[in-house]
Amino acid sequence: MNHFAADKLNALESRELAQRIAFGPVMFQAAQAMRRNGLLMEVRRAGKAGITIAEVADKTGLPVYGARVLMEAGLGMGVFTIDDQEKYRITKTGHYLLFDELTIANINFIDDICYEGLAFLEESIATGKPAGLKTLGNWNTVYEGLSSLPARKQKSWFGFDHHYSDGTFPLVIKDVFALGIKKMIDIGGNTGKWTMTCLNYDPTVEITMMDLPGQLRMAEQRMIEHGFSSRVHYHPVNILDEKEAFPKGHDAVWMSQFLDCFSEAEITSIVRRCYDALDEKGYLLILENFWDVQEFEVAAMTIQMTSLYFTAIANGNSQMYDSKVFIKAVEAGGFFIEKQIDHIGEAGHTLLVCRKKP
Repeated sequence: MNHFAADKLNALESRELAQRIAFGPVMFQAAQAMRRNGLLMEVRRAGKAGITIAEVADKTGLPVYGARVLMEAGLGMGVFTIDDQEKYRITKTGHYLLFDELTIANINFIDDICYEGLAFLEESIATGKPAGLKTLGNWNTVYEGLSSLPARKQKSWFGFDHHYSDGTFPLVIKDVFALGIKKMIDIGGNTGKWTMTCLNYDPTVEITMMDLPGQLRMAEQRMIEHGFSSRVHYHPVNILDEKEAFPKGHDAVWMSQFLDCFSEAEITSIVRRCYDALDEKGYLLILENFWDVQEFEVAAMTIQMTSLYFTAIANGNSQMYDSKVFIKAVEAGGFFIEKQIDHIGEAGHTLLVCRKKP
């Protein structure tokens, strides 16, 4: 669905949007401050009665000046309203900032993982290197450092990643197991959410998890805790090492929100090794978000913006893809798309069911 075929705003609306873009970083920091210091929650608690700046300052322990500048900024941001008695009330937007799981996952991810690093976006665009990654640690890609990130940053990274997958897994599990799969490779399984979904769904299925050693150590601990050790196998791998062959003897290879972590050429390289690992009847199953097939424009926008995280921080050369670009890279690896299921769940995922070309 093409949400971007026409310029839909008039001149006044366009200029207003330009100002919101200009002050976007200020709004972001104000929103996070109000979430963390309790100001936003106190206005919400006041309900229809409303609350004054002085009352908020008293309840939160903030200086009156600090409460005033934040609450006045909140008016321009659309977070608060104010009446003639100078009573503030929270808007629906303010409510979403406090309670909406999607918004919370996004805003914490941008704050803890992306904000500082995005200052190096221009350099990353020019060099194809994740110049902003140094704000998190000294690694070649962010994935090498996930297991050693500070607790809050790690929570925000996985919270973002899991929000965009956890709700989708139950929606696709029947489609996947209707294919008769008994042994599956889960590539890039992180903490093992998909693997656990499969193990709980089918008491006979066996899963081989493939990922970096640090991620597999975290996943293995979870499998032990949930009593799944006997049906899970682990294959540590640097997926970018083309000499690393994938294990054979599986019905399917599964990759969820994984191939977007790689360039087009790298996607093709990975897919070719999946081709070599599968027999003629095997399935390559890919779950991804594509910005060009989203039902809502705001969903497409958030996916497009996430691409810049990959550019500046994750690895410097991947993105959230246009489906046409992505499918071309998969087809170059020897597969054809047997079935494409779009608009899965709130996050608008697509499941690609791929088979080996004859």
